[in-house]
Amino acid sequence: MAESVYKIIELVGSSSESWEKAAAAAVAKASKTIRDLRIAEISELDLLINEGNIEAYRAKVKVSFKYED
Repeated sequence: MAESVYKIIELVGSSSESWEKAAAAAVAKASKTIRDLRIAEISELDLLINEGNIEAYRAKVKVSFKYED
């Protein structure tokens, strides 16, 4: 197998509906400008609260992609 190098970036996605949709939003946005996405890891979940109500679900996502010369 040839040697490979991968870069990892961290993104934050948000959704008014769920953490899953927040993570999916981050990956979908990254896939529009980054080729060869490989793995996504959820590193943190949090909520944006406004006047006692959940306003947004947020997911911090680490995404890796193959580094090319």
